[in-house]
Amino acid sequence: MHINHARKIAIAAIAGLMLVAGCTASNSSQQSSRVSDTPVADAPATSDTPTASDTPVASETDLSDESNIRYFSDNRGVAIRGTDPVAYFTQERSVTGKSEFSHTWSETTWWFASAENRDRFAADPERYAPQYGGFCAWAVSQGYTAPIDPEAWKVVNDKLYLNYNKGVQRRWEKDIPGNIRKANANWPGVLVSSGNI
Repeated sequence: MHINHARKIAIAAIAGLMLVAGCTASNSSQQSSRVSDTPVADAPATSDTPTASDTPVASETDLSDESNIRYFSDNRGVAIRGTDPVAYFTQERSVTGKSEFSHTWSETTWWFASAENRDRFAADPERYAPQYGGFCAWAVSQGYTAPIDPEAWKVVNDKLYLNYNKGVQRRWEKDIPGNIRKANANWPGVLVSSGNI
């Protein structure tokens, strides 16, 4: 078996054990967060850093099909607190989706601002879905999981990354390539170490 395929299967199996949980959102202004590998200038540390106790507990799901992976979602079972994942790429901002334009993928409901965005996602969900099962990218880089704020986002090399809040995002931006490397190395094992499995 090819090593990358084996890794994808392992990721799918472990990520499939996530449970839906509530997220915390803030009312930050919407800005473009599309970047390349270039890190943003250092920002001061904030006191609103997520902790392992912010992490939801997971339960088992059917792992017989990779499409059954459950992404981090709110208490309604909706990913990214109802934010349209496609809009991060096409409009370069967070856009609230509508339940009338919903799609279920990986045992999670995704909302979209339009039927066109819903259809784009349905045709290639892995292209638009956030990295690390929708958990905070900075937390995963530090070895645990935490919920996200849909306003704290970046598209880096055509992949969507979400953070706990804008303060944590500034910490993640200090070394985006390094934090992505660390998070990739921690994922999906971080689900076990964080008590999500």
